[in-house]
Amino acid sequence: MEPVNQPHRPELRPLQTNDTATILVGTALWAIALLVLLIAQPDAGHRWWIWTCVSGICGGLFGLWFVRRRDRRGPATASEEAVEPATAIPPVSPAPPTP
Repeated sequence: MEPVNQPHRPELRPLQTNDTATILVGTALWAIALLVLLIAQPDAGHRWWIWTCVSGICGGLFGLWFVRRRDRRGPATASEEAVEPATAIPPVSPAPPTP
């Protein structure tokens, strides 16, 4: 079986995003939802919605702390050595002759 010749694709680089702004927007949306629920006072069967909003706010605060801590440490350094991608099927070696 011969390998299929495909054009070489350039290496993809990660997108540069503003993670802090994304987390702040998400946390603010959870806070708004919490305020709406506290004003509307859902019935006893739907009180878990309030705790879902509280969990979302706590998760956002943790994410904000984590991202800021990661950014203070600086960018990750890539090793100079190229890494070959792993293959699912190992190369086939010829079978030894049977006596």
